[in-house]
Formats: sequence, structure tokens, C-alpha cells
Amino acid sequence: MIRFEKVTKQFSLQSFGALDLSFDIEPGEMVFITGKSGSGKTTLGRLITKEYSPSSGEVFFNDQPLSQIKSNKIHLHRRQVGVVFQDYRLLPELTAWENIALPLSILNLSKPEIDKRVTDLLTLVSLAEKGSLFPSQLSGGEAQRVSIARALAMSPQVLFADEPTGNLDPDTALEISQILSKINSLGTTILFATHNPDLVANSPKYRLIQLENGKLVQDTGAKDKPKSEPLETKPLESKPLESKPLESKPLESKPPVQDSETTSPNKVVPPDQEGELPKRTPLTPKSWKRLFSWGLPTLKLPNFKIKPGPKTPSKDQTEKPKSKPISKSEKKKIKKV
Repeated sequence: MIRFEKVTKQFSLQSFGALDLSFDIEPGEMVFITGKSGSGKTTLGRLITKEYSPSSGEVFFNDQPLSQIKSNKIHLHRRQVGVVFQDYRLLPELTAWENIALPLSILNLSKPEIDKRVTDLLTLVSLAEKGSLFPSQLSGGEAQRVSIARALAMSPQVLFADEPTGNLDPDTALEISQILSKINSLGTTILFATHNPDLVANSPKYRLIQLENGKLVQDTGAKDKPKSEPLETKPLESKPLESKPLESKPLESKPPVQDSETTSPNKVVPPDQEGELPKRTPLTPKSWKRLFSWGLPTLKLPNFKIKPGPKTPSKDQTEKPKSKPISKSEKKKIKKV
């Protein structure tokens, strides 16, 4: 599925993110990629997503050389590789539900498809009751689980987790590792980059690749794959936008919202259907673009009226000093002279 053939990525004369790497990763594997900070774990992930191009060698994905992918087709390749970041990278203006639904809204999927997909993902990461919360209202472990669910929204074949437990305590880190192991048991290929030796020690059945200064120093080889039916990983197709004229509809009276006691605790309710929170405008392909255009708020300063100072006359406007009139006595003195 993924194959590195003598791949080298050189940043400077003495700095290598990858140095003569060669290995294969089979579909359905879970691989721990370990090494100290700066050993090349993140570089390996960016080579797979084609954020980096190798200085030499070749990276293959599904037997296709990544160097042959055209620039206008890279986004199709990246839909097959989900990425989980150490710092979560959730949009703070969106709820957990909306963060997961955002990539599906970009593809212009229908609302029922988005609702079903987001509900399944929140249930998978055990956050069925917290879809309406914002990232600032979640703990570090919960925010990372939302990040994992968002990475799985596009049904990728490969999930690259780049230090997903680096900011978490040991117990929460173990929970994240167990969630990734569960996802792998469903058929998704997992690449788990970490420098935590305890996580690796607790999962001896999985393959280990150790890097040091970009070099491959240890590879335990492919392990036995879990016997389970793989997930369907059909690529999602984007639908063309349709411009429809706006129609005015009469206001409809909505039935009263049921009490929280009558609702099922395991049912995920979209934020725009929840009774306790104010109604939010659902994401649409036209409205998601403005999410990336926010900035600092414009400050409304008071209008200060500045009094004009004295005008300085120009050279042309400067008046010449007027001469005093000469008296008669002075005229007589001048004549005598």
C-alpha cells in the first residue's frame, strides 16, 4: 500500500529529515513510528501526504508514484490520508459537531448524509453527548478524539497520527492509543508517530519502525493483521453546486422541545436541533468560506474634531513690510544734502 524506495529528504548540507529509507506498509497494518524529536517522524508523514517531495528516491501509494501526481490532483490523494495533529487544530468558532462536519460540507454532501456520518464518528470516539460543545469546553483528551473523528470524516485508507498523545497525561494517552487500535481493527491502516515508550510497550503485537536522524535503525516487520471485515473506503465525490432562487416561506410553529430526561443519552443531537442552546445556522458550502476570513475586530474610535491651526502664508502670499511716510522736515534735510 505504502512503499518507500531509498527515499532521502535533505534540508541542508548536514540536515536530513529522511536518509535512504526503504520499507513497505501493508493495508490494515498498525505501525508505531518512534524516535527522538527531530528524528524524522513528521517528515515521513509529510512525504506520504505529498507536502514534501523527496530529494531522491520514490514514495508509492497504492502502487502509484507520488511524483507523478499532478498538482491539481493532490487534493484527491490527500483525501485518502487522514492526519491527526498533536495540537488538535480544531476551529475554535465551531462546535465539535461542526468541526467534524466541515470537510463533508465542503464536498457538498446532503444534510442527512452529514448527520449520519458525524453521528457515527462521535459514537466511535465516545463523544456522543458532547457534539454541541466548543473546543474550549473540552478537555485535552476529548479535543484529540474530536480531531481523530474529523480525520476519519472523509473515510481515508490511511490515518497518520503525528504525536497525538504528546500533550496528554499517561492515562488519557493510553485511551487515545486504544481508540486508534479500535479503528485499526475495523480495517484502517494506522501510522502512529510517538516518542512515548510506554505506549509501544503496551502494544507488542504491532509493528515498530524506529528512526534516528532520518535513518531507519529498527523495523520489526509486518505483524499478523486483525481478522475483521475492513471498512469501506470508497472515495467521496464532491457534487457540483446548484444555484437555486430564494423562496420566502411562511413561519411555521415548531412543537415544544422534549425534556432532556426523555431523550436518549446515546443519541447525538445536532446543535441546530437542540432545545437548550440557541439555534445556529448550519454549515453550507457557501458559508464555510467565511470561517477562514475572520480577523481582529475592527475598532470603532470616536471622531475627534481637530481645530485648524494658524495658516502659514506661502512665499507668494508674504506681504512686504510697508515703508513709513516721510515727514516734511525729513524731505527738507534730504534736499539740503
